[in-house]
Amino acid sequence: MRAGRIAGGARSARGLARAVTSRGARAVAAVVTAAVLLAGCTSASQHKLPTQTSTPVASPAATDGLSGADAAAQQKYYGQALVWSDCGGGFQCATAKAPLDWAHPSQGDPISLALIRKPATGAKQGSLFVNPGGPGVSGVDFVRNSVGATSATLQKHFDIVGWDPRGVGKSSAVTCYDDKGLDDFLYGITPGERGSDEWLAASKKSVSDLGQACLKNTGQLLGHVDTATTAHDLDMLRANVGDQKLNYLGFSYGTMIGAIYADLFPKTVGRMTLDGVVDPASSYDELTELQAKGFESNLRAYAQWCLGQDKSCPFSGSVDQVMNTIAGMLDTVQKHPIKNSDGRMLGASTLLLAIITPLYSTSNWPALDTLFKDVERGSARVAFILADEYNDRDSNGTYTTNTAVAFQSIDCLDYTFDTDPAHMAAEAKRVAQVAPVMGPFFSYGGITCWNWPFKPVRTPAPVHATGSAPILVLGTTNDPATPYQESVNLANDLDNGHLVTWNGSGHTAYGRSNSCVSNTVDDYFVKGSVPASDPHC
Repeated sequence: MRAGRIAGGARSARGLARAVTSRGARAVAAVVTAAVLLAGCTSASQHKLPTQTSTPVASPAATDGLSGADAAAQQKYYGQALVWSDCGGGFQCATAKAPLDWAHPSQGDPISLALIRKPATGAKQGSLFVNPGGPGVSGVDFVRNSVGATSATLQKHFDIVGWDPRGVGKSSAVTCYDDKGLDDFLYGITPGERGSDEWLAASKKSVSDLGQACLKNTGQLLGHVDTATTAHDLDMLRANVGDQKLNYLGFSYGTMIGAIYADLFPKTVGRMTLDGVVDPASSYDELTELQAKGFESNLRAYAQWCLGQDKSCPFSGSVDQVMNTIAGMLDTVQKHPIKNSDGRMLGASTLLLAIITPLYSTSNWPALDTLFKDVERGSARVAFILADEYNDRDSNGTYTTNTAVAFQSIDCLDYTFDTDPAHMAAEAKRVAQVAPVMGPFFSYGGITCWNWPFKPVRTPAPVHATGSAPILVLGTTNDPATPYQESVNLANDLDNGHLVTWNGSGHTAYGRSNSCVSNTVDDYFVKGSVPASDPHC
């Protein structure tokens, strides 16, 4: 998942994380090699795929708790026959309708959900829904760009299906600011010392203004983009494609969708793998502290790696000395921001975002060498390239997705926030102790949804999914964005959870680790094989 908004403009804490596989390493690699890397790209199809209509399956449990017009409306949504049309490159696309509010499906105008699928290349066992995380990352783009980071084995046996969750991308989407307004929100430098009355007042106003803009431009959908509602959408889509059971592969925040789905609909869980877990039981403060600690650990791992290079490393001395140098660099740009060629000013929050972006994968660590050398020369160019890649901003200033505001909107419904100044100050002190360099930027999370138009609808709690089929839970021991302990916790909480550990660094495991992980996951999906114990890959 994205690591929260970095405290420093209107941004607070947790969400910077997203599955690395969701975007390849476009600008990250460009900084190092000027190459564009996209994981698992597929060649264009030579023949146009025929239009196909799915046959939905009956879902008698779909109307539980509803009656009358609402029950009839819900059955109608579940009974949609999706029309799949060729959309290039060997993919088919479709659009589904969903109610604005699943509690009252007969009321309000329906919303649209965009889907894409890559048909199975062999004997089909069903559909495999995939989600790259975020929250707010496009599942349609994820499948089109990398077939959902799935192996050839899974692509042989399953239709690989991606969708843009409500509020995201090509589905009915959250809209807030124009490009200039989003620039100001994401990159603006907040006046005053972090945590001061001046800084808090400016940060609160920025978040409050964002919420009002989102409400004005999005309407009531803004109050219905929470994860539980998305999980209900997913159950409808399962029925729409004609599957009795849901097969699902979720990365990062996509694990939250999967876990909540399993808790709401345990009897329709087929084969489900959750990779890089966001634990539904964790509070916002707990996730903040774990992420800060995770990114700090990965930065230290980078420092150790860097010092072992021959000549490319911009640092010398010990790991502690490298960390102190980076802390000094952050402090310097906060006091004396560097002007970019486009007029934007590089402050500490944006520099930290640029540092975090390559930390998602060890293969991108060389980009940090380039970044630190560039900043040391007094340039903001590389920092903004990396931060813009993270925020899906083109070099011409256009935001190609709505991920940033979708993320904010979803989190504001999924989490509660303690706005008491004393609590936030104590949190800041605690996080700085476990992550001295990066921790200060992961604090004051209480302002994340200040004066948001809609109240939270979810209370963090353990997920048990009682009665579900076996669920694989993947955890990476040095994952900066979704720390390993989150995977351990969820595997223990699930009544039928099975932990698979990858002893490695970076965000998520499947598709970027080793054959032990990929074979375990593939055998589970294709054969139903569940490891007797954690294989510790």
